[in-house]
Amino acid sequence: MTGGTPALPRGRRWLQLFAGVVCMVMIANLQYGWTLFVQPINHKYGWGLPAIQVAFSIFVICESWLVPFEGWFVDRFGPRIIVIVGGVLIGLAWIVNAFASSLALLYVGAALGGIGVGCVYGTCIGNALKWYPDRRGLAAGVTAAGFGIGSAATIIPIQSIIQTSGYEAAFLWFGVGQGLVILALAPFLRAAPAHRASADGLSADGAPTAASGAKPSHTPAEVVRAPLFWLLYFMMVLVGAGGLMATAQLAPIAHEMKVAHVPVSLLGITLPALTFALSIDRVLNGVTRPLFGWVSDRIGRETTMFIAFGLEALGIVALGHYGSDPLLFVLLGGIVFFAWGEIYSLFPATCTDCFGSLYAATNAGLLYTAKGMAGLLIPVASLLMAESGSWHLVFLAAAAMNALAAVLALLVLRPMRASYMANFHPLREQPGAA
Repeated sequence: MTGGTPALPRGRRWLQLFAGVVCMVMIANLQYGWTLFVQPINHKYGWGLPAIQVAFSIFVICESWLVPFEGWFVDRFGPRIIVIVGGVLIGLAWIVNAFASSLALLYVGAALGGIGVGCVYGTCIGNALKWYPDRRGLAAGVTAAGFGIGSAATIIPIQSIIQTSGYEAAFLWFGVGQGLVILALAPFLRAAPAHRASADGLSADGAPTAASGAKPSHTPAEVVRAPLFWLLYFMMVLVGAGGLMATAQLAPIAHEMKVAHVPVSLLGITLPALTFALSIDRVLNGVTRPLFGWVSDRIGRETTMFIAFGLEALGIVALGHYGSDPLLFVLLGGIVFFAWGEIYSLFPATCTDCFGSLYAATNAGLLYTAKGMAGLLIPVASLLMAESGSWHLVFLAAAAMNALAAVLALLVLRPMRASYMANFHPLREQPGAA
């Protein structure tokens, strides 16, 4: 560190990163495992896919819209207590789902799960941004990877329990287990030391250091008045909507294309196409987060966004045209998830680059509410499919949103962010700052 600032203790940094990643693994099934439960629930109660998917929308909205408030507590009181609350709610949510005999009760379980996941997700991402100011893209990506890849190892066990014991048993046992692991890890989480903000040219209380002469981190009230924030927000809604549609609807899409149960052999492994796709998708959705985060630390956030969002648009179009082939369904589904998951490393890192790390959990949480806005479009996808009789319009809409975000990254975000950071970024006068 410049100016005699003590370095962040590496041993503690790795412990925080490890604990955060494992906690993220434990919450992954609440989002990425949901698609496995949709058809069994509909088969038992006949509520219809649009009504059941409202539960997923409630989950996403509760998960994302409350993250700023949870981040406010994290910024002031540390991460431990919020993660404990999240662990309790996560276990309770799937217990409620296991016994839900009405849509109303299913929606209650979705709300509890969304709040619990938001507590854990927002806390762990904010903690990583603060502990790793020198490698924000990579640290946020590694932490978010736990969420993206966490359900990969449990896809087959959950499917097996659903088939042999019913979806209720899968909800019950995985819910209890995931909640207990989070409660066991929460005591190990710590707030970054007071000098964490020095990497932004700040003192512990957010004032400019004498060496930097820079401006303090922006408060949440200042951030929401910045046009740059709302551009980031709009772009995250665009990309997030397409990815969430695929996450929630992949199983129904596979059944519609009549490939769900067709065996696919790849890399010496043979599995039904849907099972194979879900497993590969979870792995690639996790790998992409640290990978693109690391890339963005080196070639820039906007260039990385353009590459990723453009690839996502192409992947969605290709899946819509060629997904009826079981092997291509698996491969193209992997591309879609690979090119989508990186938003959860690129956007929080960009937000903290621009607005400083002192209020990183709150400010990144404000941006994360874009996922909740995107979640409102999930039932629309089901309605479009019901009206048109195919997923064609859904694929076209999702691809167009990603293509627009890719163009905005280079033509609008890059010049706007350069101008903003030249005038207000905390590092602008610090010697050696990038």
